[in-house]
Amino acid sequence: MDDRRNDEPRRARRRPPATAGRVARLAADHVAEMTGKEPEGITSLEQAEDGRWTVGVEVVETHRIPDMTDILAVYEAELDPEGELLAYRRVDRYIRCQVGER
Repeated sequence: MDDRRNDEPRRARRRPPATAGRVARLAADHVAEMTGKEPEGITSLEQAEDGRWTVGVEVVETHRIPDMTDILAVYEAELDPEGELLAYRRVDRYIRCQVGER
């Protein structure tokens, strides 16, 4: 005998809300997948009131010799509250040895 209390189909379980560390890793993975470039680091991370995350991910776009002349870029990745990629865009590009705000 089936002891189900509810005949409605079970809904797929959503992942728990993402933590900042998990979101940063996911954003880096998403940017790497979309651009084919390995992330160097996270430059910014912010959660909006609606739960969406915006993460700045720095990558090396062009390796040069010497490496202080590498061309770096920052991609901004927007993730939903569970860490799924909603959008990404390149927001900055510069030479590694540049100092100061651009």
